[in-house]
Amino acid sequence: MPYTLPDFCRDVSVTLKAKGQNGLPDIARKLTDLLNNPAFIAATFSDDMPPGRRELWHDPDTDAYVLAHVQEGGKVGKPHSHGASWAIYGTARGVTEMTEWRRVNPAHEEGLVLEKGRQYALGPGQTRGYASGAIHSTAHLQTAWVIRVTGTDLDAIPRYHFNANTDKIMEKV
Repeated sequence: MPYTLPDFCRDVSVTLKAKGQNGLPDIARKLTDLLNNPAFIAATFSDDMPPGRRELWHDPDTDAYVLAHVQEGGKVGKPHSHGASWAIYGTARGVTEMTEWRRVNPAHEEGLVLEKGRQYALGPGQTRGYASGAIHSTAHLQTAWVIRVTGTDLDAIPRYHFNANTDKIMEKV
């Protein structure tokens, strides 16, 4: 029997209640199972879907969200973190180029110096989790269908992106 969105949502809720952020690798593995279900992909995405995001599920008990994104091709994101929230990315179709960043100067300094860490591609069925505060960036050279699971509504909390022109972390709400 194929792994479905209701199965995944149940597992997200149970895992977060039992393990909190320590359960992110488990949730990422379950997201891989979901992304390998062609019926889920067909029900969630279509070739004529415009770029943007849709909420598929929200758990009021854990505040987790499951979001479907159509990422426009040719877009390269800036380094950012999701503030106090964690996130798990999974690619359904296309490729998500990921870069992990690390701060190399002391946190007490006003300016921010980032250094590229690992770079890798998430192809169809591949997932990766990022703990709260992790700095990363995404790039989509061509249109991609992505599922993102977050620990809260990211539009409701301060998030941070790096402004290369001023070497400062800029808060976004």
